[in-house]
Amino acid sequence: MPRRHKSKSHARRKRHEVQGDTQEAQASAAAAPKEECPSSHSSAPQGSPASSPAAGDGQELQGAMAPSSPDAGPSCAGSDEGAQGPEEASAGASQAAPSTQSTRKDPLARKARILVEFLLEKYTKQEPITQNALMKIVSRKYRQHFPEVLSTARERMELVFGLEMKEVDRRGNIYTLIRKLNLGGNDCRRDEGALPKSRLLMVLLGVIFMNGNRATEEEIWEFLSMLGIYAGRRHCIFGEPRRLITKDLVQKEYLNYRQVPNSDLPRYEFLWGPRACAEISKMKVLEVLAKFHGRVPSSFPDLYDEALRDQAERAGRRRV
Repeated sequence: MPRRHKSKSHARRKRHEVQGDTQEAQASAAAAPKEECPSSHSSAPQGSPASSPAAGDGQELQGAMAPSSPDAGPSCAGSDEGAQGPEEASAGASQAAPSTQSTRKDPLARKARILVEFLLEKYTKQEPITQNALMKIVSRKYRQHFPEVLSTARERMELVFGLEMKEVDRRGNIYTLIRKLNLGGNDCRRDEGALPKSRLLMVLLGVIFMNGNRATEEEIWEFLSMLGIYAGRRHCIFGEPRRLITKDLVQKEYLNYRQVPNSDLPRYEFLWGPRACAEISKMKVLEVLAKFHGRVPSSFPDLYDEALRDQAERAGRRRV
């Protein structure tokens, strides 16, 4: 083939590649939800650093939030008294780190995050969801991975937000989102805000558990960014996330939010609060987070062993 023909063929291929990337970027931009709006950081405690969204991209268990008798809760490694030191904390953190770090570079995880934001926007506007719209977000480049990406997005919608995607028109491939009340399958359109907040709490407790029973503010926001939840940006379901996790859940004693001891610059971390230690078992939390990552609890051996010890300690206290 003459040289100039080869050059023309090469140029055409380049143009197609550029067009494909442009279409993908346009689809991702179009999918970004518009329901979120900026809000002030006035809810942050005095001295708390302003958090910015990370660059990268709980299933509710029945009875998880139910109060238990005071003597049923064991001493908790997330409390002030039992918090692990850096050496002990590193074991749990090492198991969680690969999941969070790899997600930032994983294009399929990024697509799943964009799908979650798109689905939340549709739910807020009470608009139907078409399969064609979902496939456009995933883009032609990742079309073969569409079932996997959609499955991840649906799982996270159910685990964290309590929303289940149901098909309403089989021929038209049209879906809608409904509130899932519990594992029994009692569904309805609306429910009080406590339900999704308790699901989010289970996920937050799991992040703390997987990071060695303490998680820095940066680690929490990095994880929440995978769900399209950012500090200072109002969320269509949770409202102002910073206020929710640094004030509301702290006041209810489900989370402990404090300055990192002996830090040169003011930095903050999250631990389990006393009420979470008393009412929620580590095994339940581990089950939620394992499902979030598409794994089983025993695939985190150190955390699984700690959860088993927590179960045994709770059982012993109940017998006393």
